[in-house]
Amino acid sequence: MIKRFLSLEWKSFFRAASFQANLAIKILMIFGAFSFIVYFSALGAFSYYIIEDVTESEPFQLINKFILYYFAFDLIFRFFLQKTPVMNIRPLLYINIKKDTIVNYTLGKSALSFFNIMHLFFFIPLSVVLLKEGFDVLGVITWLIGMIAMVLIINFLNILIDKKDVVFYAVAVIFIALGALQYYGLFDATNYTVLFFKGLYDYAWMVIVPISTLILVYKIVHNFFKSNLYLDAGLSTTHDIAKTQNFEWLDQFGTLGTFLKNDIRLITRNKRAKSVIIMSVLFLFYGLLFGSGAVEVYDGPVWQVFGGIFVTGGFMFSFGQFVPSWDSSYYNLMMSQNIQYREYLSSKWWLMVIVTLIAAVCASFYLYFGWQSYLLILVTAVYNIGINAYIVLLAGAFTKTPIDLMSNKNAFGDKKAFNFKTLLLVIPQILVPLGLYYLGILFFDEVVGLGFIALAGILGFAFKSKVFNWIENIYKTQKYETIAAYKQKN
Repeated sequence: MIKRFLSLEWKSFFRAASFQANLAIKILMIFGAFSFIVYFSALGAFSYYIIEDVTESEPFQLINKFILYYFAFDLIFRFFLQKTPVMNIRPLLYINIKKDTIVNYTLGKSALSFFNIMHLFFFIPLSVVLLKEGFDVLGVITWLIGMIAMVLIINFLNILIDKKDVVFYAVAVIFIALGALQYYGLFDATNYTVLFFKGLYDYAWMVIVPISTLILVYKIVHNFFKSNLYLDAGLSTTHDIAKTQNFEWLDQFGTLGTFLKNDIRLITRNKRAKSVIIMSVLFLFYGLLFGSGAVEVYDGPVWQVFGGIFVTGGFMFSFGQFVPSWDSSYYNLMMSQNIQYREYLSSKWWLMVIVTLIAAVCASFYLYFGWQSYLLILVTAVYNIGINAYIVLLAGAFTKTPIDLMSNKNAFGDKKAFNFKTLLLVIPQILVPLGLYYLGILFFDEVVGLGFIALAGILGFAFKSKVFNWIENIYKTQKYETIAAYKQKN
């Protein structure tokens, strides 16, 4: 039966209407996977010696001390990027196939995900280094088995967390709190977790703990999926208590206000849109990496502009590049109505502008680092409004990716969002303001460099009408290709 499942997926890939695009994406993904393999292999092979050179601590002890946060980051990374493995189970539910077979295949497929395999290229080279350095063979083997079990435990936990967002946020808050307590020297959880991770090496019998936990978690996930493997359970529509959100104060803006109300409702009601809001809030703190000494390579003045663009532009980049994909579920109906494309695009633009202004105000805490730091934030906000707001709208015309509003996966983007045209748009988004600032400080000073960036944003805002005419025409020429793309389910 497993062989038949594999055959169905193979046929699904080659018979899909988007086969050529899928094939090209798969090739690019292979190159990306190879890059991750190289990075993780290098990290596993050299981290022991790097720690030995730059610290006075015993490397293996230090690795076991902080590996807790390695797994915490892995869980967060998976939550936003790893898709839950699914099959088209509707045709299978009324065929003589055991539910256990369907569930086991689905979960087994998730265990073979690259999100799990890439960790092997870190732990296996590290284990080889430990053996080379004279560590006990049996201890290294049990430690490696424990690490692999931990990776798989996180894999199956992510499947459960994907169904219950509140669980993820609770776990995230716990780890953030532990990190903050450790940073301020109030409580160090790693002093306790290191006893377990190092114990996997010191006491071979302790490997039973992660293996038993893995079996238990697998059983829980298996039973969860099996109990919901019904058309009227996992596939039915959930009916919640209706909440009225009128936003009547927006009616004064006419059709523009109507679109704005729809976008606000979309953001407040749907899982994927809420993920964008969360990422926007996180981007507010992205600038702390620049100029604060947290990352040495980011201390350069030009890099600070790079950080400033994302501090106020987090929502703009994560939301704007998927216009009109946010409306993909009813895009065909919308295009059949008497709707002016100009008003539709204006509503998206104004939403991004409003959120950018709010972000600029919320980022006022950067005054703690000096008025120059906050001035940089304000200047890059002007550039985001005057230039980047148009660019992300333009990128949306070429990003024909239907969005599942009830899933928070791909919050950072989607494979179809990356194409040659959208890649070229990175130049005016990022490289142009960096170049303007560099020219300013090269021939004058930092204030003039910031002035160049602000002037570019003001000029962009001044030519708003002409730019919108151009963008509107591009959306109209791409309309039917976009409609066809949204019809593709595979």
